[in-house]
Amino acid sequence: MGTLAAWYLTRAGHGVTVIRHDSPAPLEKTLRLPDGRQQMLSLPVLDPATLPDHIDHLLVAVKTPYTHQAMAPLTDRLDTDSLVLRFQNGLGALDGLLPAGFSALEAVTTSAVKGQHPDHTVVAENATWLGGSTAPPAWFAALTEHWPDLHWEDDIRPRQWHKLVANAVINPLTALYDVPNGRISADPALREQATQLCEEADQVLRQLDPAWPGHSLDNVLTVARATAGNTSSMRADWQRGAQTEIDAINGWLVQQADRLGLAVPANRKVVTAMRRSLTM
Repeated sequence: MGTLAAWYLTRAGHGVTVIRHDSPAPLEKTLRLPDGRQQMLSLPVLDPATLPDHIDHLLVAVKTPYTHQAMAPLTDRLDTDSLVLRFQNGLGALDGLLPAGFSALEAVTTSAVKGQHPDHTVVAENATWLGGSTAPPAWFAALTEHWPDLHWEDDIRPRQWHKLVANAVINPLTALYDVPNGRISADPALREQATQLCEEADQVLRQLDPAWPGHSLDNVLTVARATAGNTSSMRADWQRGAQTEIDAINGWLVQQADRLGLAVPANRKVVTAMRRSLTM
């Protein structure tokens, strides 16, 4: 998703620089769009040690397990005048990593990209929402002309939570059982587990915000059916033996439940199972 965001930003005339340790060479990528077009994207690269003392804009799009490692050399270059946009699954990945009183902008997208560097295919170009505790940045309106179906949300939390619950059901179940998304709806046993995960998530979110509508299962099953043949990001990570984002998705729900004194056995079970599956 970072590659797709970089493509939209460069189309809007913004310079995008990749921060990485291992190579000073430009990052060359191929992006295949849903209409069949193939776009080449060349992004300059800087080592963290060569960055300026102050970072004005930072897009955080690494997988959540690698957030601390990626952010460690950058935090001293961020202050309250910096703008950080978090473009990641789950919640909590930046907790404790930003200056006191700092609030990042958040992104929620229903677009989907598959493939590994340097080749990426955009399999769905859908709606994306940016939002946070501030007004839209000055550059936002112009960006909407180049980023399809881009919207601003003053309160982005409901969008985040709806996606969080869908991810908390579809991702771990498809990874643990190595099945495409549609099996969540079609298989009675998986659907029962999905029901339990949803009910627990709704219980936690309603405690955090009494206005949370709940009844998330219908939305989750709709997403599973709409993406029936897709491989979830967690299943893809699990298949290649990579760290998954379980701690930022179901793990975040478990952390909130522990703080609130709520029992969430189904979510706790999938967190334990996903962690164990990568150590076997």
